[in-house]
Amino acid sequence: MFALKKLSPTITDMIRFDHSHVLVTFHQYTIDAKPKVKKALADTICNALEIHATLEEEIFYPAARTFDANEPVLLKSVPEHNEMRRLIAELRATPATDLHHGQLLHQLMREVIHHVADEETVLLPHAERVLSKDRLSELGADMTKRRLELVGPKAGKLAIDTAVGFSGSTTALVLGIVGTVAAATLLTRKAKTA
Repeated sequence: MFALKKLSPTITDMIRFDHSHVLVTFHQYTIDAKPKVKKALADTICNALEIHATLEEEIFYPAARTFDANEPVLLKSVPEHNEMRRLIAELRATPATDLHHGQLLHQLMREVIHHVADEETVLLPHAERVLSKDRLSELGADMTKRRLELVGPKAGKLAIDTAVGFSGSTTALVLGIVGTVAAATLLTRKAKTA
């Protein structure tokens, strides 16, 4: 674990990467896409948001509460995650052939963009000011370990959704598959050494 802590990106960089991943995926979604592509992209976004919210709630927010428990952005973050989860459930229950599917995804992304703006302009810079680089990397390693636990059971589905959703974007497809395969490989190696 020592090497992972030293090599890990900081938790704030990982959160920013997660935000970018969801936004890039959303930009692949078009009204005229095939329903299976729309569904794959929506599923990719939903899975990424669920994993991200869990990671923030279990690792980042508790750390943030140690330096500013009353920060308004922090106080509203979990309720915003809960609203995103509600929209995700509704989106998953709506067929991609239904016009409401696209509307729900856009509503979800409006919530996400607002949430991301608050975190990236308030919470993340504050954490970077008050926590040491070593502590941020330690939290990043904790986030990586927990992410592998959360992604492991879904790795195959995540890879398929990425391949289908990004079928028109070779660069994004390659990056998504490489990332998913790398995560699954690390998880498998970890399981074998445990």
